[in-house]
Amino acid sequence: MRKKMGVLLVAGLCMGLTACSSGTEETTAAATTAAEETTAAEAEAEETTATEAESEETEAAAASGDPISVCIVYTGNLGDKSYNDSCNEGAQRAVEDFGVELRSLEGTTAAEWEANLVAACEEGYDLIIGASSNIADYIIEHGPDYPDTKFAVIDTTVDLPNVQSISFAQNQGSFLAGAAAAMFTEKTDIEGVNEDAIIGWVGGMDIPVLHDFYVGYEQGAKYINPDITILQAFAGTWSDPLKGKELTLAQYEQGADIVMNVASGTGTGVLEGAKEAGKYAIGVDLNQDGDQPGSVLTSMVKRVDNACYLVIESVVNGTFEGGSTRYLDLEQGGVSLTDFSVMREALGEQFPEDIVEKCDELAQQIISGEIVVENYEGFGPEA
Repeated sequence: MRKKMGVLLVAGLCMGLTACSSGTEETTAAATTAAEETTAAEAEAEETTATEAESEETEAAAASGDPISVCIVYTGNLGDKSYNDSCNEGAQRAVEDFGVELRSLEGTTAAEWEANLVAACEEGYDLIIGASSNIADYIIEHGPDYPDTKFAVIDTTVDLPNVQSISFAQNQGSFLAGAAAAMFTEKTDIEGVNEDAIIGWVGGMDIPVLHDFYVGYEQGAKYINPDITILQAFAGTWSDPLKGKELTLAQYEQGADIVMNVASGTGTGVLEGAKEAGKYAIGVDLNQDGDQPGSVLTSMVKRVDNACYLVIESVVNGTFEGGSTRYLDLEQGGVSLTDFSVMREALGEQFPEDIVEKCDELAQQIISGEIVVENYEGFGPEA
């Protein structure tokens, strides 16, 4: 501020001299130019010094053994027994292994998500993780204002030099889930399974990554039965179990006897609906087979925990790569089905072992490239 006041005073003095005497115009112009050049040079020197100081401070913190500070911005709340809890599991594992300092910011609206991200940026964390694709737009908007902050985004890709992206082949895991659902709906000897070749799918928010889920689910189901009917619905929220239950019960009424949950906190209602209706569901993200035992055939596990852990580990080890993307597919263990053990125990001798055998076979065919699972536009290893 003192430097700015000095420049203003010099400029004002020069203008006054010009008004009083035309003979001093050249001198005044020279003085003004010199002042401006000096101020610009000082500003540039200050900026360089600040950058160097910040870099030295970071290096000194690392050398002193100060813990890495990490903030995770969630779209929804912890306790969803799904996506957010999976991410938190990976973060907690990093706390135990590396001693990082962790803060979690939860929110259920877009305004809260953006405010939480900006607050994290202002507080100067070493790493800020956007836990889902809903955070991507806010990182794109605000990330460039904090070029020295490391960001990560899970479940989508952001092309910025200080952002590391990690995405998944959820289409491959969902292909297996769709195939399992299509086979299960034919097992009419199992109580609750009708004669209609109809299955369901309930998502949280209507966003591109969930369409990538659905593309795989549909392809897998139609691989088994090209004539199968698939009901689809979006709840429009990640945190409304009652809405999830309502949509699921509606699909059962339309003839579905198994529904896939892809709805985070909303999805607990999908599983509850299956139990209430005497029907079946497929879980997502975490192993949800035991949430409603005997009502959940399997879960499409998405290793969000590993994604979170890996990006924190990269900062701890100094291998963080901004502007890079990791794609975790079926072969790398990024996605998979659970082992059906809870449903096997519930059904006993009625359990259809052929579904497990077929899903194992399909998984190997996907890994080998014999089966190519389609992606929603903008997703895939090259996206």
